[in-house]
Amino acid sequence: VQLVESGGGLVQPGGSLRLSCRDSGSTLNYYAIGWFRQAPGKEREAISCISSNDGSTYYVDSVKGRFTNSRDKAKNTVYLQMNNLKPEDTAVYYCAAPGIGGSCLEWLRIGAYDYWGQGTQVNVSS
Repeated sequence: VQLVESGGGLVQPGGSLRLSCRDSGSTLNYYAIGWFRQAPGKEREAISCISSNDGSTYYVDSVKGRFTNSRDKAKNTVYLQMNNLKPEDTAVYYCAAPGIGGSCLEWLRIGAYDYWGQGTQVNVSS
C-alpha cells in the first residue's frame, strides 16, 4: 500500500479545499482510511475515518459539520472535503490505512495504522 495525498494549498478563512488520497497499488478500496493532521509544534491528531465495508464515517468534534470524508471506489480514491476552513485548520494533512481490515474500530489511535502518505500542507490565512 502506497498512499499519496494531494489537494493541499493556501486558502482564506471560510474557504474550501478537497484533499485526495490515492493508492498507487490500487488496493485502497479494501482499507478503512483515516485522516490525520499535524500542526506546527503539535502532535499528530486523527480527524476522520471512513470504513471500507459500509462507508461509515467518523469525525472529531472540531471538524464535524465542516469536513466530509468520502470514497469513490471506481476511482480507488478517498476524499476529504473541507469547508468553512479556519486558521486553526492549518496543518500537514495525512491519510493512513490500518494493516488489515476495513473498519474504523480504532480510528483515533495512531498505532492502529500501518500505512501513511507523505502529507499535504494546508494553510488557512488571510
